[in-house]
Amino acid sequence: MKILFIHQNFPGQFKHLAPALAAQGHEVVALTLRVKKETPWNGVRILPYTVERKGGQALHPWLVDFDTKLTRGECCYHAACELRDSGFAPDVIIAHPGWGESMFLRDVWPEARLGLYCELYHLDEYPHTGFDPEFQPKTPPTETLRLRMKNLNNHLHFAVANAGLSPTNFQADSFPASFRDRITTCFDGIDTRALVPNPKARLEFQSGLALGREDEVITFVNRNLEPYRGYHVFMRALPRLLRERPNAHVLIVGGDDVSYGARPPKGQTWKQIFIDEVRSQIPDDDWARVRFLGRIPYDRFFALLQASRVHVYLTYPFVLSWSLFETMSVEGAIVASNTAPVQELITHDETGRLVDFFDGDAIVEEVCTLLDDAKLRERLGKAARSHVVRNYDLQTICLPRQLQWVRDLAAMDPLETVSPCI
Repeated sequence: MKILFIHQNFPGQFKHLAPALAAQGHEVVALTLRVKKETPWNGVRILPYTVERKGGQALHPWLVDFDTKLTRGECCYHAACELRDSGFAPDVIIAHPGWGESMFLRDVWPEARLGLYCELYHLDEYPHTGFDPEFQPKTPPTETLRLRMKNLNNHLHFAVANAGLSPTNFQADSFPASFRDRITTCFDGIDTRALVPNPKARLEFQSGLALGREDEVITFVNRNLEPYRGYHVFMRALPRLLRERPNAHVLIVGGDDVSYGARPPKGQTWKQIFIDEVRSQIPDDDWARVRFLGRIPYDRFFALLQASRVHVYLTYPFVLSWSLFETMSVEGAIVASNTAPVQELITHDETGRLVDFFDGDAIVEEVCTLLDDAKLRERLGKAARSHVVRNYDLQTICLPRQLQWVRDLAAMDPLETVSPCI
């Protein structure tokens, strides 16, 4: 079978699936912006495509997002035509449609089956919209109209796609019923054989400090430090947390950019905005126990999770972070927000402790409870790992399901798609 992957940052969510298909003997090719020339990787032939910027167009603000996707879709179309003319005709196309690249690929290969990685559909009702009263849209009366336009890319893909794959039920359920029935829920997979607990794990610093689970290590991890992942709530809880735990070390991982949601005022970062807000409430000696680690290599990140005594995870109702699954896999004791996607993974007092997203005092109280109770941490941590092994393990659960999804996709009638509806 010939299989084509489309992802602007390949392999992305396909880092396990694409090599596994190649290992089975399939011819696997990927189109991506990530490389500048043809690159072999784990049996996959990775090919580049480039985006030609179009300037000078006057656009309605609601169309800027779609215009970017349309530009990428057109450029990827031309690269696909070159690939077709070289003799490659995929039986299956597997695409992350979020950046628009796969919009016109069925025009190039009408006989191919198209499967989509369904990350999220933009809904205009609470809690998907308006969850955090502190960060409301500047023009709330028209926000629903803007979001409807933002889904243009999704609907254009629904019309040509045969099936979808979504990592959680929360994400899959955000899609309209007309396409939801075609979505299989299967997480990307956690390598639980590698991500194991290690009571002796130590995280070392250039100062000579070394921290492990015998220390009061509290961790907080985002890709980028921003409100969507509760950074502002955690920072506002920090003064009390440091007062109540004079021996605690707080390790914060995350970049200064924005992954989701609105950008901060020009020239500022969310990270610094909330540092500035709370810094005057924290004595210097306490502040010295807070370390912003930025983005760190994966082996160091792995050691951080193993060394953490309590991990705090907060998120809006949105896609779940891999870091939450990874923390559970290493038997982390977790305090997390009781938002809908988290509730799909964590049951209160079984696999972690859940608190209201906005309740900083409750976060502090739950963290302190876990810091003081080794038996409770052990019980929650072991149950968390057991849950991930049973339901999200890469080799025994997720990858076999994904491979079956590809086989089912390949067996579909190429014309079996959903009529567009907006």
